[in-house]
Amino acid sequence: MSLPAYDAEFPAQVERALAEFLGRAGDEIVKTEPSVQAGIDALAGFVLGGGKRLRPTFAWWAWRGAGGDPEGPDAEGVLQAAASLELIQACALIHDDLIDSSDSRRGSPTVHIAFTKQHADQGWLGSASTFGLATAVLMGDLALAWADDMFADAPLPAATLAAARPAWRAMRTEVLAGQYLDVRTQAVGDSSPEAALRIDKLKTAAYTVQRPLHLGAALAGADERLIGTLLEFGGDLGVAFQLRDDLLGVFGDPSVTGKPAGDDLREGKRTLLVALGMQQAAAKGDTAAGRVIEEAIGDAELSDTAVDVVRDALVTVGAVDAVEARIDTLTTSALAALDRANLAGPATTELIALAAKATKRTY
Repeated sequence: MSLPAYDAEFPAQVERALAEFLGRAGDEIVKTEPSVQAGIDALAGFVLGGGKRLRPTFAWWAWRGAGGDPEGPDAEGVLQAAASLELIQACALIHDDLIDSSDSRRGSPTVHIAFTKQHADQGWLGSASTFGLATAVLMGDLALAWADDMFADAPLPAATLAAARPAWRAMRTEVLAGQYLDVRTQAVGDSSPEAALRIDKLKTAAYTVQRPLHLGAALAGADERLIGTLLEFGGDLGVAFQLRDDLLGVFGDPSVTGKPAGDDLREGKRTLLVALGMQQAAAKGDTAAGRVIEEAIGDAELSDTAVDVVRDALVTVGAVDAVEARIDTLTTSALAALDRANLAGPATTELIALAAKATKRTY
């Protein structure tokens, strides 16, 4: 038996919903201020220019698993509410690239770099880099504002949207708090595994998996027991997702990931991979490996050759194996929670596939 259209073509449906919303969201302001069109076009291009669409997909399958009908009157509204998560993601990525001084995203210049170039090419007044930074901040802010609009305007009964608002509100606050915690941890130089895991849980797990699941289940009217079980599944899976991201940040193929290998090191990210590398180097008395790892953190000029040396050190002290083992353990516990959820329809099968996509990916 084939899946209904929304189920079978969900990523394409997300693209459609986003394109339709972005195609009309700026109409009124552009009528009065046409110069804003360039920023709106850049934001639309960023949102529609790629991405795994994991957040909407987690929300959708939680809704389906909690009893949502893909052929019922609420399906289009749930699609729109779920797709709005991609605008929060756009805000987070645009601002994250600013914070990390990243030059590329998905193989293309980041938003602030693109607008810096525009300013320089046009020969405008003032600092090109300041213009690029300011424009990216504003485009990220616009993405967040439009995420609220897209969610609030979803064609769903008021009571249905109201049931999902606690998840929506918590998610917005958690991702920003997690971002602040990330910045602060770098500033104070906390290289402990515990600090890295706190960031992973708040910045990534809650925002990428837990709250999308919560939101989708709430839109279907799920009870607290089911929501709690899905939050347990999402918490462990979300951390595993981030740990895979940490490994790819150092060992990934730039032609696949779209970002230079070693950027996490250059940006000073104190990931669990780095924290365990330093911890295990100290435990083994391998001062040379520990020094290589520590000195690489935050070195903006770190060469590709130096990244190779750090990779060797992380492998030698056992940090890579330790992170891989943690991913396996978290994925196993997440899937056990998912099994307890006893979801309806094909949701369990689809979420198992999503779990594999999140934790075994190469990009």
